[in-house]
Amino acid sequence: MDVKDKVVLITGGGQGIGRSYALAFANAHAKVVIFDTHAQNGAAVAEHIQSLGERALFYPCDVTQPDAVRQALQSVKNQWGPVQVLINNAAIFVTLGRQAFEDIPLPEWEQVMRVNVTGSWVCASAVAADMKQAQWGRIINIGSMAASLEPIGDSVYAACKAGVSTLANVMARELAPLNVTCNTLGVSGIQSDMLAQLPKDKIAAVIAGLPLPRFAEPDDILNVLDFFTSDRSSYITAQTVFLGGVN
Repeated sequence: MDVKDKVVLITGGGQGIGRSYALAFANAHAKVVIFDTHAQNGAAVAEHIQSLGERALFYPCDVTQPDAVRQALQSVKNQWGPVQVLINNAAIFVTLGRQAFEDIPLPEWEQVMRVNVTGSWVCASAVAADMKQAQWGRIINIGSMAASLEPIGDSVYAACKAGVSTLANVMARELAPLNVTCNTLGVSGIQSDMLAQLPKDKIAAVIAGLPLPRFAEPDDILNVLDFFTSDRSSYITAQTVFLGGVN
């Protein structure tokens, strides 16, 4: 990864694939900032990175709270300078794979949308001014194959992941004149705590139907993140890259 000494913010970086991102960027000698509402997990990741002799900061920050996000980013800025790379990874699901769209309670629908879509917008909005001033920045939204596959029972999750892709595309057009790129990585099935909550037979059926019928490995994801965060992708923006052959 071409991110040495860059300030990289990973939301939801305390667990799951977010933790993999944090460790990978740390191994590439970036200055890693972790936002996660699970304080114990986030702190543990930051401490582990620091034990390796790399740099990490953790904030138990709720990405849906603009004031908390701004305060945390100001703290980061005071220590390291502004965030240069944002990975909008924080996400939840409540009803994924379990309910017909008309049966989803409104509070659950709103909760998923608020974290997955509004949270991405809050964080991108908070880092945009500094990226514009520096005339360099990378914003990467973590999407999902659900946005393309539109599986039965996954209406809210599929809709919100389609939303973060469209959000990235609009941001890309607004920020392109200032050398800030915005793209989406559409992750396919990967072994994680989130995926473990779903029925194994449903996941197996989805994976079997992919053009490349296997689970994603961390390196499959990190290879795309490496490209999106580097200067090699300076002419790539408003794009969604799906893994596993999904389109």
